Amino acid sequence: MDGLTDGPADSGMGPLVQKLFDGRDDRLPYLTHQQNQVRRGEFRERVAKKAEMLAGCGIGPGSTVGLLIPPSFTQIEVALALWRLDAQVMLFDFRLKPAEVWALCTSCRPQFMIRADSHGQTVFGFRPEYEVVVESRSDGRPATTEHRLVQFSSGSTGQPKVIGRTARSLAAEVERFAKVPGMPGEGDRLLLLSSTAHSFGLIGGLLHSLAAGVCVVFARRVSARDILRTAVDHKITAVFGVPMHYELLAAAADPPELPELRTAVSGGEVMPPDVAARFADRFGVPVGESYGTTETGVVAMDASGMLRPSVGRPVPGVVIRVHEGELDVALDDSPYLFESGGARYADGWLHTRDRATVDPTGAIRVHGRADSLVVIGGLKVDLTEIENVLREHPAVEQAVLVHEGVTEAYVSVAAGVSVAAGDERPSAEELLRWCRERLADYKLPRVIRVLDSLPRTANGKLIRQAATLQKATLQEVATGVTGA
Repeated sequence: MDGLTDGPADSGMGPLVQKLFDGRDDRLPYLTHQQNQVRRGEFRERVAKKAEMLAGCGIGPGSTVGLLIPPSFTQIEVALALWRLDAQVMLFDFRLKPAEVWALCTSCRPQFMIRADSHGQTVFGFRPEYEVVVESRSDGRPATTEHRLVQFSSGSTGQPKVIGRTARSLAAEVERFAKVPGMPGEGDRLLLLSSTAHSFGLIGGLLHSLAAGVCVVFARRVSARDILRTAVDHKITAVFGVPMHYELLAAAADPPELPELRTAVSGGEVMPPDVAARFADRFGVPVGESYGTTETGVVAMDASGMLRPSVGRPVPGVVIRVHEGELDVALDDSPYLFESGGARYADGWLHTRDRATVDPTGAIRVHGRADSLVVIGGLKVDLTEIENVLREHPAVEQAVLVHEGVTEAYVSVAAGVSVAAGDERPSAEELLRWCRERLADYKLPRVIRVLDSLPRTANGKLIRQAATLQKATLQEVATGVTGA
């Protein structure tokens, strides 16, 4: 693990991939799905062969390549092969619709697109292997910077931003994860539920595991039954996921014992304390927190789950400040490509736009988005506070507040409550009474929409765009199941 950042800053991704493989015994398992297991040495050879094939397609140092493959052994193999060639990998989430991919390609202009050939079949559940199709794009352009990983922000509050990471920044983040107490190490079996197209799953899950000798295990489907069966069958010692996964598992009926499990970490968005408490009560393991951004990578982490409501202390090498009530992270250069970042980076600081405080021990507490503060009648209202009050209602699973002229609340019903099945669910009037008993009148939402489920981004984050929420409401109205 030591020495990933040694050497010239511009040494590129090829040497980094070599170091990730060389750090541990080739005989250790790296990837597992059901009965399929690939050891490190075998995977190293597969990556080398794939790199040779891609080089034959004209891909080399500085080539720009869009990667659109579902989570799989193939996705990881192709990404590492491209990096071995020192190409720039633009990592698309496979769940994006064609129009969304087209819009991103219009600004990024990759020279190549590599897709999974599913032979026209709908992708459902995890598959370890895919055939791939390499397409050359006539309007593509080569990389003009040293960025070798390009990702896109979730778009939960608006248009996704285009974010670049260099080989050196990726190596530094892998080393930071390695220094966090409680991270999985050699011999551990990590059940990875987080998306491998997003930072926590990709870097904290896949790349750190490759460096540390961890075996990464994938479940067949994202269902409580399949996840728990995988955990039992493979004697899982650690789980990485997003709050949605822990909600799912905490609601499982008659869950099995998981005696080997000792670490569970949530990333992507701040874990609701009640979900963490339910999971810990069911499985006897506290849920830790990994807080970061696509731009910075991991910022703070508490794998133990003992520091909630904080998200942990800054990981080694990360410098933060709280400026005007918001958390900033020091970065040497702007991570934004194609001028997509606006004013988010200035004077060496990345403005996360998260409201935060730091306690005397250095632990960071995140209080919600800065844009969750609105002014109503001259008074400041924190939409996060209203969301939390709604989530305390026993029949509510999630809540999202938006404010465009008036405050609108969108709530999803708790697990097991379904109008389609004839179940009772709270009316808007009931939820308004609930809020009125707990909030000042000026904080009350003017409209409450009750839905079976709330729209989420591809990586599981709740969407906070009014237009998307309104569209979801209309869709449920069309089926005759929504309440207002």
